[in-house]
Amino acid sequence: MDLTNQFLNLVAPPFSFFTLMLFLPPFQFFKFSLSILSFLFSENVAGKVVVITGASTGIGEHLADEYARRGACLALAARRENRLREVASLASELGSPDVIIIRADVAKADDCRRIIDETMNHFRQLDHLVNNAGTVFRCKMILVEARMQLEIEDDKFISFFGLSLQDINFWGSVYATRYATPHLRNSKGRVIVISSSTSWMPMPRMSFYNASKAAMTAFFETMRIEFGSDIKITLVSPGFIESELTQGKFLQKEGKLEFDQVMRDLSFLVQVSVVPIARTESCAKAIVNRACQGERYVTELAWLRVTHWRKLFCPEVIEWIFRMLYLTRPGDSHTEAVSKKILDYTGAKNILDPETLQSTELKTD
Repeated sequence: MDLTNQFLNLVAPPFSFFTLMLFLPPFQFFKFSLSILSFLFSENVAGKVVVITGASTGIGEHLADEYARRGACLALAARRENRLREVASLASELGSPDVIIIRADVAKADDCRRIIDETMNHFRQLDHLVNNAGTVFRCKMILVEARMQLEIEDDKFISFFGLSLQDINFWGSVYATRYATPHLRNSKGRVIVISSSTSWMPMPRMSFYNASKAAMTAFFETMRIEFGSDIKITLVSPGFIESELTQGKFLQKEGKLEFDQVMRDLSFLVQVSVVPIARTESCAKAIVNRACQGERYVTELAWLRVTHWRKLFCPEVIEWIFRMLYLTRPGDSHTEAVSKKILDYTGAKNILDPETLQSTELKTD
């Protein structure tokens, strides 16, 4: 066995390299040809039934608008019923023939089952499932004197990250997909998964969020193999998107929206810095367009794809850049981060941080 592995260690790398060089050009030409056909014969979702989780705000809200413009029937799920009613009303005005709202928490398996059951009871079919619901980090972990120190107490740390973040971001998508699978098989439907570019980029202060999105990516790539041609999967990896999170608005476990100026400064001024933020409307339109064209992967914005290549070929450089830009010395405030100083000294903050993002006015239940 050891001799076999030693032989493969010597032979596999050069063999893989040369076969890749021979195979890659015709395969890319084949994919390019398919993309043209997919563009010309895009899926028509008029009259089809689409479930969207996390539909009360952000990408989910604008995905509902985009599907509505195309005449799809919608089942919108989220924790904030008042916001869902507003989104549903607009979707009806934009052209959706039928919209239902379902107040639910995707972190609970029973709620995910209820989302699918109520959709099937009302529409009798399911064609697209959009796993969009998600939340984000609220602290960082730093290595000090060879030991981990947490910026919040252990009980709150375990409660938030062990339950809320992972259950919503990862298990919420798993639960919803589990209960939707039989119905999607019948319709030869599609699952659209809103992951993140941080699933491959090690963005500091977002370790648990990154891990949850990486888990989503690994899970649904495996599901793509297991489902085969029965259910299609579109895996979406957005970058920084204009949303409540970049505005410092955080949804608490009881469903109340709160504004946190410190977290807003940390997420926007430090984490985002001079990186362009994509408009939610254009992001949602690109997602629906590409999903209807049968794309397996969607990276929005498209230029972020190069970060994946850089991470694969020079991970040390990426790690050094992130450490230099985003992290500070132990004891220093996050305002000392190089990324924020660049924003301040160049005057870019006045352009990239419009007054609308500085507003503390909230929409709550």
